This record gives sequence, C-alpha cells and structure tokens, in this order.
Amino acid sequence: MPIPSLQISSRFSDLGLEPRLGCLSAKVQVAPATPAIKLALNETMQDIARELGEAPAQSRAQIAATRKAYKSLGKDPARYRPSAEALTRRALQGKDLYSISNVVDCVNLISLTTGHSIGAYDLDRVVGDITFDRGGEDQDYLAIGRGPFNIANLPVFYDSQGPFGSPTSDSERTKITDNTETVLMVLIAFGPEPDLSDATKLAQSLLEDHCDGRDIESWIVP
Repeated sequence: MPIPSLQISSRFSDLGLEPRLGCLSAKVQVAPATPAIKLALNETMQDIARELGEAPAQSRAQIAATRKAYKSLGKDPARYRPSAEALTRRALQGKDLYSISNVVDCVNLISLTTGHSIGAYDLDRVVGDITFDRGGEDQDYLAIGRGPFNIANLPVFYDSQGPFGSPTSDSERTKITDNTETVLMVLIAFGPEPDLSDATKLAQSLLEDHCDGRDIESWIVP
C-alpha cells in the first residue's frame, strides 16, 4: 500500500521544540518472539542497569530531552512517562518485559538501545496522511492495555480518523496484531540533533533478522 505522508505541526516550533522522526515501513511476519530476540532484550536491559548504576532513567540524553519536551507542551512526564523511560526504569528495577510478539520485542529492543520512544503501527489501519501534533484539550483514545487515555498536550500522531499514537502509549485502533502485514515504525526524537540514521538502520536489521522484514523503506522527518 502507498506510504502516507508524515509531517510535523508548526505548534512544536512555536514552543521552541524541533522534533525529528525516524520512520520505517516494512512487510513483516508477526509471530511469537524468538529466543534470540528475548536474549538480546535481556542482555540489553542488564547492560543498561550496569551502565546507569544508581543514576535515574532520565539521565539518558534522549529520555531527558523527551521529558523536557513534555513539560514545554504542558504535560507532566512523571504521570505520563515516555515509553523509553518506562522501559529503562524496568531495566534498572531488574524487572522482565512482557513478550507480545517478535515485532513488539524488536521495537522494545530498539527503544532500550537508543533511548528513543517509538510508535509502531499496523499501516493498514492508518487512514490517510499523518501529522505529528500537540494533543487537543479533552481528547483521548483507547490506549493499548490502558483504556481511555488522556492525550491533551502530549505529542500525538493523527490520521484522517483522529489521534492514534504518542510517545507514552499507542492506541488499540492501530496496534500491531497477529494479522498485521505491514508495520510503520516511528522513532521520536527531541533535543540536540540525534543521529536517527543509525537507529533506523538498527530497526531495519532487527526486522530483517527476526520478523522476516522485507520491502523496507526508511526516511527521516524533517
């Protein structure tokens, strides 16, 4: 299917924020996670725990930048933690991750490795072009495993049917399922210009190795 256009709203630059998005689309085979990807996740979590020691999750540069962006937008990052921070906190607490599928485990591994929060969507469930924007007042959506989720003032992805994803939690409407055939992955970066090209290359490699990833396209916005 055609890849939708993805643009960033000027509302971010109005607040002095310059987000960048590392995007990747791929045909995939969703399946239970392999022992290899589970092992890589466990080893990465152990590496993070050793590297940070007693330091908090927000000592990682990309997590700190995302938290700062939340505050600038008017959202409390302590109540609405970016997903990369939540994953890093689990690593520091020595907690395991729930394994959903090979694709979701790859997303978690990329997020843990890079510190970027990542949206992963069933591209067949995304309708029309996509805009990354500030969540509107009194807006919500059904978030994965969370029920109604308040997205006001969060960085949010919208398509023609409305909001469907954020760095904190994505929606039920566009989530990855066993029936997903094409995935759209978006690495969300704030702060000093990160090298998203390396992160998207890592994403491509993991999808190829663990998810039968093919027909892969990647690009960076802006």
